[in-house]
Amino acid sequence: MPLANASLLDEATAAVEAVVAASHLHKRAKRKKVLVDSKCFATTIEMVQGRCAPMGIDVVVTDVTVENAASENIAAILVQTPDAEGRVRDFTDLFSKAKAKSVTCLCATDLLSCAIMKPPGEMGADIVFGNAQRFGVPLGYGGPHPAFFAVTEPLKRLFPGRIIGVSKDTEGDRTLRMALQTREQHIKREYATSNICTAQALLANIVAMFACFHGPDGLKAIATRVHGFAQQFALGAALAGHTVVDEHFFDTVTIELAAPRTADSYVAACEARKVNVWRVSDKRVSVAFDEAVSKKHLQVLLEAAGMELPDLDELAALAAKRETPVIPANLVRTSKFLQHPVFLDNHDETSLMRYIHKLARKDFGLQTGMIPLGSCTMKLNPAATMIPLSWPSIGGLHPYVPPQQAEGYQSMILALQQYLKEVSGFDAVSLQPNSGSQGEYAGLRAILAYHESRGDAGRNICLIPSNAHGTNPATAAIAGMKTLTVKCRGDGAIDLEHLKAMCEKHGKQVAAIMITYPSTYGIFDENIQTATKIVHDTGAQVYIDGANFNAMVGYTGPGFFGGDVCHFNLHKTFSIPHGGGGPGMGPIGVKSHLAPFLPGNVHFPNAGGAKSPSSVSQAPYGSASILTISYTMMTLLGTEGLTRCTAYAVLAANYLKDNLKNDYTILYTGPNGRVAHEFIIDCRPFKATSGVEAEDVAKRLIDYGFHPPTLAFPVIGTLMIEPTESEPKKELDRLIAALKSIRQEIRDIENGKWPKDNNPLHNAPHPLKRVMADEWPYPYTRKVAGTPAAGQDANKFWPSVGRVNQEFGDQNLFCSCAPPPPPREV
Repeated sequence: MPLANASLLDEATAAVEAVVAASHLHKRAKRKKVLVDSKCFATTIEMVQGRCAPMGIDVVVTDVTVENAASENIAAILVQTPDAEGRVRDFTDLFSKAKAKSVTCLCATDLLSCAIMKPPGEMGADIVFGNAQRFGVPLGYGGPHPAFFAVTEPLKRLFPGRIIGVSKDTEGDRTLRMALQTREQHIKREYATSNICTAQALLANIVAMFACFHGPDGLKAIATRVHGFAQQFALGAALAGHTVVDEHFFDTVTIELAAPRTADSYVAACEARKVNVWRVSDKRVSVAFDEAVSKKHLQVLLEAAGMELPDLDELAALAAKRETPVIPANLVRTSKFLQHPVFLDNHDETSLMRYIHKLARKDFGLQTGMIPLGSCTMKLNPAATMIPLSWPSIGGLHPYVPPQQAEGYQSMILALQQYLKEVSGFDAVSLQPNSGSQGEYAGLRAILAYHESRGDAGRNICLIPSNAHGTNPATAAIAGMKTLTVKCRGDGAIDLEHLKAMCEKHGKQVAAIMITYPSTYGIFDENIQTATKIVHDTGAQVYIDGANFNAMVGYTGPGFFGGDVCHFNLHKTFSIPHGGGGPGMGPIGVKSHLAPFLPGNVHFPNAGGAKSPSSVSQAPYGSASILTISYTMMTLLGTEGLTRCTAYAVLAANYLKDNLKNDYTILYTGPNGRVAHEFIIDCRPFKATSGVEAEDVAKRLIDYGFHPPTLAFPVIGTLMIEPTESEPKKELDRLIAALKSIRQEIRDIENGKWPKDNNPLHNAPHPLKRVMADEWPYPYTRKVAGTPAAGQDANKFWPSVGRVNQEFGDQNLFCSCAPPPPPREV
């Protein structure tokens, strides 16, 4: 495929994004029917059915064939290779016939299989997606794992998630930037086609380094070894009298068991020797192989199938002599892949280590300094909370192991649910949503299902105050709701009179309101209980966006002031690292009347409510392994520690605000002049007096050794600052000094010391290449440019590039990689 991202939440949600994108493509033609092949993974089918129903997409699960797919009434077809039972197929003819009728072709696949098999892109697919977990990412009882999503050129503007593209900076040097990001929730709002916010960026990098280390030849070797084990098992099972369901497979073999063995007896025999296999039906099992499989595992599988003392070497020899290839000739990959130098030059540990550290030096992380991003807390991630992630007992569990094999995880999950119930004031918690946006979706679906259960299905309006979090209107839209905006007063609080008028006007059509508390403007709304009562009196439910829950813990909670449901961003309030945008977790808490509608799972119905409307993650507990981080943090800190975290977060924000209020306009404060855990600096007045805009201040902060605050959200022309409880006073003072110094630089421009178009802010940031250049055509010194703060000489973070040319980047959306190197002599 020509274009791809690599950091969606999981394969099942990527499938939904593919179906929605295809449906949107056919919106004008009013094609709403999508055929989903019955041999796709059950979790994928469940997710697509549940998520597409509210959007009016007609999902038909069937055996997709040329006869039923090539129809002008179909928007898209979704197929999979290898499929749920391991069968591999060439869809070239199917895709060709379907596309002749303008049907969009979607295909799920396994990346490792693509190393030796014809990839779906070469078959003619329009969208290819899947899970990249097997490229070096632990199973982790369900995650986090990165999903990939690749499209053809005409579909590039329908991408969900993020795309890294190419641009150039002020020096004319090639730069990489986020060319396409999750803008739907901030710009499209109720017209969004996706509410994706969190990206599995950290996991995408793990996968990338796995590919760098092994390269194309290493991946082919792994895939060949995996396929070899599958062949040997299939041959041995057949020799033992069982039937191999399909002779063409890659890593998964499904067998029909011969009497007297049944699926239950075979599963039990394998499990007794510490091997898990998948029960398909009373007589069928599926066995999947990976690079961690050994001959010992193969011996267990064959002995359980009835083969006494299997000769594995003989089986391997017989498999090698097989006349009919398991992978037919038309499915063998002949094209090259991973030809960029980074995949050819890092095949030893030393080279890979140096490459990783070369990249790391380009990043401004918490090890470098403060990251004061408002509404996106970059708090400390203590080492003690991260240690369990390296334990095999945490990383080594498959999400579908029998419950008795995961009692440790179950104990931790129960404890964490109890912790979250206590701090929030709710009665039940689901840990399934693997991002904040998915938590929002799960909460709204629970609300809608609750109304429907009461015969109130006509409620489909979601009220959203203008000070709410950006994902809210997008989430409401993909949940099938109509959104209406509630005005806010000049001080940033909800306009209660307008809220009353909206509730009175729309009455029984109102399903819910989504309130961010404290608001995205950084203030506590003193009338929050009045607002929730107005909504409840209408018969609607109150959704509290938990993006800012770290300003409440220990003092209050959404369940105490009228919330019916709330999601918790564990990657913000409870210390899971952001990882460049992910992984995240967005569990939801609900009052008891909504508990029956918590998300379930097709394989583990007891993981959710008895009346679950749909799943929101492929695994029953989402990205379960990183729950250990929040669990450890909450266990170590306890009630007093968590409460002090909140106190320090709010104190730090107000300390910054009070020290900056004489130099900058603070856009919103509460009635007592205080802010919550974050606040907004208004930079708009500077444009008229100096030509300086918020972006200039943000970029200049890089020169002072800070990551910029949040730019232009939630108000254009502003900066939103959140210090968190993790930063010491000396770092807060360093930020204050930097912003005061920048304010003086603005005054120098206002006073004519520097031109409006040639000054330290206009030219920021200043990379080392520019500061060290022979020519210096600027009216300020190199020291003012590169090390403006005292003491920077000893510990200076140098940005790799200067100001990025955004216009050029918008016109050249995607990265054009360097050409492959010439062939090497051996």
